Amino acid sequence: MKRIIVVGNGMVGHHFIDQFIQQEKMAEVQITTFSEESRLAYDRVQLSAYFSGKTADDLMMTSPEYYDDNGVQYFVNDKVVGIDKDAKTVTTAQGRVESYDKLVLATGSFPFVPPIPGKDQDHCLVYRTIDDLEDITASAKESKVGVVIGGGLLGLEAANAIKQLGLDTHVVEFAPRLMAVQVDNGGGKILRNKIEALGVTVHTEKNTKEIVKGETCRYRMNFADGSHVETDMIIFSAGIRPQDELARSFDLTLGERGGIQVDDNCLTSDENIFAIGECALWQGRIFGLVAPGYQMAKVAVDQIVGEGKLAFTGADMSTKLKLLGVDVASIGDAHGNAQGAQNYVFTNEAQQVYKKLVISACGKKLLGAVMVGEAEDYGSWLQIYLNDMDIPGSPENMLVPPAEGGAVTMGVDALPDSAVICSCLDVTKGQICAAVQDGATSIGDIKTVTKAGTGCGGCSALVTQVLNAELASMGVAVNTDLCEHFAYSRAELADIIRVKRIKTFEALITEFGAGHGCEVCRPTVANILASFWNDYILEDDHLGLQDVNDVYLGNMQKDGTYSVVPRIPAGEITPDKLIVLGEVAKKYGLYTKITGGLRIDLFGAQLHQLPEIWAWLIREGFETGHAYGKSLRTVKSCVGSTWCRYGVQDSMSLAIDLENRYKGLRSPHKIKFGVSGCTRECAEAQGKDIGVIATEGGWGLYVCGNGGMRPRHADLFATDLDTDTLYKYIDRVLMFYIRTADRLQRTSVWLENLEGGLDYLKEVVINDKLSLTAELEAEMAANIANYQCEWKTTIESPEKLLRFKHFINSEESDTAVQFVAVRDQIRPATPAERAGQIAVLEVS
Repeated sequence: MKRIIVVGNGMVGHHFIDQFIQQEKMAEVQITTFSEESRLAYDRVQLSAYFSGKTADDLMMTSPEYYDDNGVQYFVNDKVVGIDKDAKTVTTAQGRVESYDKLVLATGSFPFVPPIPGKDQDHCLVYRTIDDLEDITASAKESKVGVVIGGGLLGLEAANAIKQLGLDTHVVEFAPRLMAVQVDNGGGKILRNKIEALGVTVHTEKNTKEIVKGETCRYRMNFADGSHVETDMIIFSAGIRPQDELARSFDLTLGERGGIQVDDNCLTSDENIFAIGECALWQGRIFGLVAPGYQMAKVAVDQIVGEGKLAFTGADMSTKLKLLGVDVASIGDAHGNAQGAQNYVFTNEAQQVYKKLVISACGKKLLGAVMVGEAEDYGSWLQIYLNDMDIPGSPENMLVPPAEGGAVTMGVDALPDSAVICSCLDVTKGQICAAVQDGATSIGDIKTVTKAGTGCGGCSALVTQVLNAELASMGVAVNTDLCEHFAYSRAELADIIRVKRIKTFEALITEFGAGHGCEVCRPTVANILASFWNDYILEDDHLGLQDVNDVYLGNMQKDGTYSVVPRIPAGEITPDKLIVLGEVAKKYGLYTKITGGLRIDLFGAQLHQLPEIWAWLIREGFETGHAYGKSLRTVKSCVGSTWCRYGVQDSMSLAIDLENRYKGLRSPHKIKFGVSGCTRECAEAQGKDIGVIATEGGWGLYVCGNGGMRPRHADLFATDLDTDTLYKYIDRVLMFYIRTADRLQRTSVWLENLEGGLDYLKEVVINDKLSLTAELEAEMAANIANYQCEWKTTIESPEKLLRFKHFINSEESDTAVQFVAVRDQIRPATPAERAGQIAVLEVS
């Protein structure tokens, strides 16, 4: 078998392997890969998600099992340190010697650290790997102020990371503006304004001369102009350099400023050695994005299998990013360097939006573009540029649509089949259309078949447009019906229920539906009814609609027991109430955990125990925390100005008021709030559906963020609000969301799908564009007025209590429930433990 060695198992190295696995000739080769790091390939593009709750495992792009199943040999924690080109072998730091027929260098790049005196001290770090992130997290626990040296893409990613860790954050940039490569002066100004509004201090045109001991912080950075800044942590993110040490040491041709020189076939100066990704230099250029690296990987695979059909001819470096929650995009010749180029610029300082088009001398071709603050047109503009299409209409109308005609856009129907929709995976419009014709009818199907949208994710909106357009061309309607029983969307049903004042599922399905309902429509309608009328959810009219969690007012766990989560507004609790929770947990033998939302979860309660536990908790002043419902879960808060020396407002009091105001509010999906007493953001408000951050002038409101599987930074909605106005805006946003969202749609996805996006939501909520604000406020007031503690209502009804038994003819408990003791608490027994192979606890 031929032997292929891949040096480096980053995103590009893994993509080469993944592409080769798809080849018929995979059966004829043995691929071996070496990773200098302790883990296999992971998604560096999404590194910042590590600070939003994702783990290293979440970022992994492959696994030992995948490589084992496909016959790929892999070694981690072992760096290739030598190449013998004559013998065609490599030697590793651990002494392994492996032979190859073809060698692929995918060694990537390393962070450039300027030669500043003092740069090698503790807490002076880089931002490149998961190990680096762990070092940054550890340093942040001992720091209050952090500085990032470098205001480019990675620098702003790093700034976002340390800001999320709660540090007072600064960015120091040598150039006159941030992201100097991607944006021009106008875009740089708006970008700086938006980032500083988020609490990050920006220092441009600063040359750091030395790092010395500080007076108020750990270090002092002295600048060449005589100014300085003090900080506890420094992150260097001043660019990257190609990792070409191996090639340099073993006589492969390099560029004058580094990088392994390759031709159009990605071959180096040795006919058996390829270089791909950020270590490769093609026609004097290093490509620092993942998409060009993926293209190089495909070319190298094509050359090795002997096809010879592909060549690397350069790559588009257009990018769309969200940095500290700010949309930034750059297309083609963003600086207008082409001869005769004409610039069309739109600046909206009130909304902090900047857009520029670079148009050819003939006025028909798009040469480049810059977007800061809003980038909804990026997908269509990029396709016009990539496919050398004539711009639709006048350039100025692309920036500021004529009032009577609406936006000047180019539909996906105008794109050729060769148009690359997903640049990361090189997926064309034709491939997506072919997948639809073969039966793919959803975005999930498209991702499975073509992989489009599984890279950086920036193409998802365009992929959806292509999918829907192709379905329509085939005569397949894009069905928005909730289910077979209702020929309406969730938003349409919400309007019907609200306008017709329908109070029961039976009344709704009799007049507007068919059949008896299903597991989709019944809980959806129950949720809408609760959102508008807030009746007791276990009334006979509603009981058959709920899922099991709502039916038993607690979350069912894997072993059939339930969790009990009392509300603890904003996490504030007296010692006496803490003791009560301890006594309850001790008496009933419950597993006890403090959650990330500042509550205490009690796990392992059996069905018959729930009313007893609720009665005890209610007697001591607790009420339901609605952890079982699609409703307000928690309002996370720091202690604010009452205790913290950095706090500028009483965040704790506001958080308690907000939680008490909106407790019990049912919505299309669960919602979470956060309130921070200053811009250090200890409550992580910008990762919540509703986030509030104290300012010197009042409160800043952020909307539609979330953590979870698909983290999204919340958008700044309004600043310096007084408390009454803050409440009004939140009332309006939430009720508009309840009216218009789809089934089980998070606020983040709702906003992304809302036509007009954030600007439209501001028009509706702040400027009353639809003349709805009075209605929205009245609906919220009615919901608040109808609040009741569902635990309390239940224990006061002997009839409802009959539901909370394991057996209708016995008071016995469920003897099938078994636990195992772990760390002085309990957990559910595993199947092996339940089978008697390991001892379990008796349940009383």
